[in-house]
Amino acid sequence: MVSRAGQEVWLWHSNWKIWSVDTGTSQDDPVSCGGIFEAGRPRDEADQLETRIGQPDFWKDQAEAQRVLQRRRRLQDEIDLIESLKKQEEDLGVLVEWAGAGEDVGADLNAGLDRLLLQVDAAETRRILGGEHDRANAVVTIHPGAGGTESQDWADMLFRMYLKWTERRGFKREIVDYQPGDEAGLKSATLMVTGEYAYGLMLAEAGVHRLVRISPFDQAARRHTSFASVYVWPELEDDVEIEIEEKDLRVDTFCASGPGGQGVNTTYSAVRITHLPTNTVVSCQNERSQIRNRDAAMKVLKSRLYDLKLKAQQAKLDKLGGEKKDIAFGSQIRSYVLHPYQMVKDHRTKAQVGDVSRVLDGDIDGFIQTYLKAKANGTLGQPSSADD
Repeated sequence: MVSRAGQEVWLWHSNWKIWSVDTGTSQDDPVSCGGIFEAGRPRDEADQLETRIGQPDFWKDQAEAQRVLQRRRRLQDEIDLIESLKKQEEDLGVLVEWAGAGEDVGADLNAGLDRLLLQVDAAETRRILGGEHDRANAVVTIHPGAGGTESQDWADMLFRMYLKWTERRGFKREIVDYQPGDEAGLKSATLMVTGEYAYGLMLAEAGVHRLVRISPFDQAARRHTSFASVYVWPELEDDVEIEIEEKDLRVDTFCASGPGGQGVNTTYSAVRITHLPTNTVVSCQNERSQIRNRDAAMKVLKSRLYDLKLKAQQAKLDKLGGEKKDIAFGSQIRSYVLHPYQMVKDHRTKAQVGDVSRVLDGDIDGFIQTYLKAKANGTLGQPSSADD
């Protein structure tokens, strides 16, 4: 709503207030864009890389050249975003001035603020996701907890939720492996999510998820609690060295199960690879070709072995430092309660939403962004037991 009192114009937009007195503008608890508008450093670095790319010996080291080009593209994305945010800020300033002159521009201001807020949130998320593999694609595996059909059905609900989420974000996804449950749901599923920052975003979902509901499989209609675990690894670039020797692998082939094209259940196209030293098992049955299934399974295996290597290094550092840490998979990160009330609650950030159906339809960006901001600010709590 826009109203005018003398020379002062107030625009209320959700929790933000923008005001203008004469030709000056100010913001009370506004969108914070100051740090994002500092374009000098990325532009300076981009110019330095351009000079480096122009050197005659630039392509002598192909791997290093590719890394430089990737960094240059990322810097250009930052520069484009900064310029876009500045342009939107200027446009909003003009609209505020018009509102101060008595023009009816409230709808345009609200729409402009919505667009600006979306871009600021995206920019802040990109700033937070600065880890080594945060920009990588994600390998996501879901396993049901104890509880038979009830937990297997819950694991399938989570699987569907992440498929819906990838649709919302425009990410590509590939079902690498899907093992259906005995009666309903799934025993195991592995999904490859392809898109910028897929791993950094999906890592917020890694952990134990808890469901409370009236079981559709219980004739007595009793309340049941089910658990499922979500594991997330980055898809590694080809230049990341993980040594896997053929003698350490056992490769089994079998008939693919579940829905598929003609001949999917009659040829030995599915592949299961066991890494003997670590007893790590991965499988893929998505493709009709045994060779393509093996390639996909090897990608997943490489990511999992890299994750084991990092955890082993961290455990060694913790031991030397005398510090003991929980891996966090042993306790739930989020509860989804369908009975006796409707609520989804993240136990690490205390964020909660009453519309469970919307969350299960893939609207989880709010939980992810809240988690990332809390983690960046050092205010992230530990996964905990449910309050209900």
